Amino acid sequence: MGIRFTKMHAYGNDYVYIDAIHQELGDLNELAKKVSDRHFGIGSDGMVLICPSETCDFRMRIFDPDGTEAEMCGNALRSTGKFVYYHGLTRKETLTIETLGGVKTVYLKVKDGQVVDIEAAIGEPVFDPAQIPVKTAEPEFLLQPIQVGDRVFEASSLSWGNPHTLIRVEDLSRLEIEKYGPLIENHEVFPKRTNVTFVELVDRGHLKIREWERGCGETIGCGTGCCTAAVFLNRMGLCDRAVDVEQIGGVLHVEWDENNVVHMMGPSYVVFEGEYIDEQIR
Repeated sequence: MGIRFTKMHAYGNDYVYIDAIHQELGDLNELAKKVSDRHFGIGSDGMVLICPSETCDFRMRIFDPDGTEAEMCGNALRSTGKFVYYHGLTRKETLTIETLGGVKTVYLKVKDGQVVDIEAAIGEPVFDPAQIPVKTAEPEFLLQPIQVGDRVFEASSLSWGNPHTLIRVEDLSRLEIEKYGPLIENHEVFPKRTNVTFVELVDRGHLKIREWERGCGETIGCGTGCCTAAVFLNRMGLCDRAVDVEQIGGVLHVEWDENNVVHMMGPSYVVFEGEYIDEQIR
């Protein structure tokens, strides 16, 4: 018998979801590599396991395509909310999800028994360099220059349970992301590899981003990357606390509320379901 899975898409991220409550799994690191490998006909930005939790409704474990366990991803979190409702694991419309990045809350908008929109409250952004982590003498990493190949970028960095670095550019269409993305991801300033969000300001309510995801390369979008862009540009006085963030995969709405909690809103879709069989990792 194989491992039943669902591939889901959430405005920028494709993840392979597996119910780890009702299925026994083997080597998780190898499984993550296999189901994330596009050559195996599944392909994704990683693997998400739905696990039981002693403190929350569910526990979410997320693995990058190289098999390492990651902290948290906003788009993965939103699709987790839809997955558990879609598969009848819950009928609650407000869910608490345990992640390595802390406890997060997901709100489902249900119409005619179907989840049509999802809001994830991913918590307060962390600016403390001791928690991001990032090498700096400053109490926050905000608009500090870093030499990247033949260019100097003004960079900012924070964490949502996974490190993100923001680089503002004037024109995303002219960005050599394949050149600079990996150089920033592995920059000596970031002892733990970082995701890189490149942002273009369109107006106070509209941003555009391109995302270089550590270990993956450029993705068609990233929920926490959208939130990173919104938070930092608001702190710089350049955008409102509620903005639409345009990425290749679609537009995600982001709001930074008065309690400093960041919310992202948008749908998630089931791409397909299947069964994965590999005796070597069972």
